[in-house]
Amino acid sequence: MRRRLLSPLLMFGLAVAFPAAIATQAPQETIDKDINAKIRKEGWDHSQIMRTMHFLTDVHGPRLTGSPNHENAAKWAVQQMEQWGFKNGKLEPWDFGRAGWLNEKASGHILSPVKDNLVFEVLAWTPSTKGTVTAEGVHLITPLGPVVDAPIAADVTGRGGAGRGNVPQRLGPTEDELNAYFKSIEVKVRGGIVFVGAHTQVAFQEAPPAKRRDDEQVKAQFNPDPNAAPGGAGRGGRGGNAPGAGRGGQAAPLAGPARLTGAEVATRVNAFLMTAGAGVRVNDAAREHGQIRAFNYSAYDTTKTVPTVVLRNEDYGRITRIMADGTPVRLEFTLVNRDYPEGRTSYNAIAEIPGTDKADEVVMLGGHLDSWHSATGATDNAAGSAIMIEAARILQAIGVKPRRTIRVALWGGEEQGLLGSRAYVAAHFGSAEDPLPEFSKFNGYFNIDSGTGRVRGMSVFGPPEAARIVATYLKEFEDFGVYGATASASRAAGGTDSTVFNAAGIPGIGASQDPMEYNSHTWHTNLDTYERIVEDDVKKSAIAVASAVYHIAMREQMLPRFDKAAMPAAPGTGRGGGAPNQ
Repeated sequence: MRRRLLSPLLMFGLAVAFPAAIATQAPQETIDKDINAKIRKEGWDHSQIMRTMHFLTDVHGPRLTGSPNHENAAKWAVQQMEQWGFKNGKLEPWDFGRAGWLNEKASGHILSPVKDNLVFEVLAWTPSTKGTVTAEGVHLITPLGPVVDAPIAADVTGRGGAGRGNVPQRLGPTEDELNAYFKSIEVKVRGGIVFVGAHTQVAFQEAPPAKRRDDEQVKAQFNPDPNAAPGGAGRGGRGGNAPGAGRGGQAAPLAGPARLTGAEVATRVNAFLMTAGAGVRVNDAAREHGQIRAFNYSAYDTTKTVPTVVLRNEDYGRITRIMADGTPVRLEFTLVNRDYPEGRTSYNAIAEIPGTDKADEVVMLGGHLDSWHSATGATDNAAGSAIMIEAARILQAIGVKPRRTIRVALWGGEEQGLLGSRAYVAAHFGSAEDPLPEFSKFNGYFNIDSGTGRVRGMSVFGPPEAARIVATYLKEFEDFGVYGATASASRAAGGTDSTVFNAAGIPGIGASQDPMEYNSHTWHTNLDTYERIVEDDVKKSAIAVASAVYHIAMREQMLPRFDKAAMPAAPGTGRGGGAPNQ
């Protein structure tokens, strides 16, 4: 999952909510109670979901896009679904546009004044060390400019510009100030192990985040009060342009020499480390309790940066404090990374349960299969992939004959920008403005991408009728804590793959889930492993999704969609549409 707010439903630009409890006020949908009973029995008594989790995480994780691990996980998923009787299994290629990358070995130690192991992760798309690098630590903290307490522009601070109000902020250095600093430490940096940036003091949390959402809170989110304002539980708009609306004042011009932005400083630091010949760069993980999030070097090119690790906050603080005492700290790192040129072609994993009399119409379900590399990518997003594989497996196992084709899709490249799902939607459906033949036959895409927590509701891109229909199916699982569906009119793509379908003008259906430890512990961290999966929750989610998918596949009519006249504008057209959630 890419960067997002806590709950997917809060970021989709909600319009109207339909709790399962009042869904019966809408025209009645046909519910197959016998099939639901079979779905529940298969999902509880013969579940394969934890076995699927094992293979996606323990055997094939981490699944970084472009790496052999990701390709092997995709192949395994297709082969397994075919063994269960799915048809038309395949890896559908798309252009990643860059070589794949994988860390193969990594070790680091303090050699003096004490001896100890270091806990870290390697930044993706950075090079190997030349053997073992042994050197003294160097602390690089770039100079800063003066403090200002007026609204300032983005090109001064690099932190988003005006919109922070009159909060004091520190400006960046001038070009001359930064170059003078680089010159003062250049000799130390050559061949050294360079700690970049001040140590982060992670704030203590008196009360940890809740792992479960309160039922009443979830019901309120789905707007059970018929007199409540539509969309009251969503993000809403940006508000007006009135002064004092929380966006800060107008950026004021600054006197004096030009100041570098944060992004400009970062670019210059990278170039300096390259030209000075730094042996290893060390970044602070800046998270509590040994959590590490390691993403990637922005250029995805190992020839344009130095070997880089993300060190746990506790080790980073310890070492930089010792250096601040004036005591030299000697360290060593050995990093073995590999580029995979063949990773320029990545894949989406596809398999189907063919339909019958409406086989040319498709209902899809899936999640992104790729992960980051600090752990085995269990909650993000092997869980989502396994839930959707299991939902379809349940239907196959109980022998349903869906009228519409049910298609599972496991995406690559989500973490790098929803790349796999973007390529798939462009190739198969086009958009409302430029539709392909399959566009008119599409009946919805169900997506899970928020960890192990049970599904609590869903967001449906489409008119209110579409959300009412999905809410009716979800009503059958109130005992699982599922409380409704919401209608969304936002075509802003971002955060997760269902929004790519929304952006094209076709129904993306995203799940909201209990947070569990997702944002607090596992999301993109070195703790995201099989052990963090709550078996009861993922089983419940698979059962609920299986039923909803089945019933949409069996309806006489397609899931209602926006017609041409009602279709919300695509983002950037100047005619409205939802606000981006990035």
